[in-house]
Amino acid sequence: MPATPAWPPKSLPRLFVRAALSEGAAIALDPGQANYLGNVMRKGIGDELLLFDGASGEWLARVAGAGKKRMALSVERKTRPLEAVPDVWLAFAPVKRAQTDWMVEKATELGAARLIPVMTQRTVAERVKLERLESISIEAAEQCNRTSLPAIAEPLALAAFLKAIDRPLYFADEGGGAPVAEAMRAGPAAILVGPEGGFTDEERALVRAIPQAVAVSLGPRILRAETAALAALAAFMAVAGDWGLSTHKAKDAGAA
Repeated sequence: MPATPAWPPKSLPRLFVRAALSEGAAIALDPGQANYLGNVMRKGIGDELLLFDGASGEWLARVAGAGKKRMALSVERKTRPLEAVPDVWLAFAPVKRAQTDWMVEKATELGAARLIPVMTQRTVAERVKLERLESISIEAAEQCNRTSLPAIAEPLALAAFLKAIDRPLYFADEGGGAPVAEAMRAGPAAILVGPEGGFTDEERALVRAIPQAVAVSLGPRILRAETAALAALAAFMAVAGDWGLSTHKAKDAGAA
């Protein structure tokens, strides 16, 4: 007996839309998305795709109309509920553009709930283009099957970030700390990783002075800033995040 294929098929294209999704909703794609779906993916009237809006889960839709630089979709039914991601924030000192872009892409794939650029004394990036980072996170979410998007915060100076933080802060300190597997706990958390060259001694003392800071070690090797950020986030997901949930448990929880 042939195996029953999964539904919806994994080959369907996935798009993020800003319009609220619901059964029967009519969605007009922006010109860029219409061009991608029509000219790159070669989709036309009657073809199916998956949509998500970051708030209501994932939906099956069908192309209802197409023209030059325009495409209309009809939403048919929900295929998955909105996912529940661990409430973990990744606070990072922006590095060079390509490395920051890569970090945001991978942090989205790993399941970060919020991304916070933190400006330090050794931060090399003078400006952070939030629209660009949002675009990168959207594309990553489309590819990795997320139904939510990480919130991307306005850049904060380190002192302002430390003043505002109200949750456990796992501080990747190049000076040493507790092994991540021993230090990290489930629940709301933030991870702080420094810039190229690390934090200054003054900054390290400032971080360690707040009561919710927990210095953690990422091992014996010197890591690039973007590698350290993703290593810390992956460690959290492994010991305190959602990597321990099996696929069938996640589906059962969503269906309840």
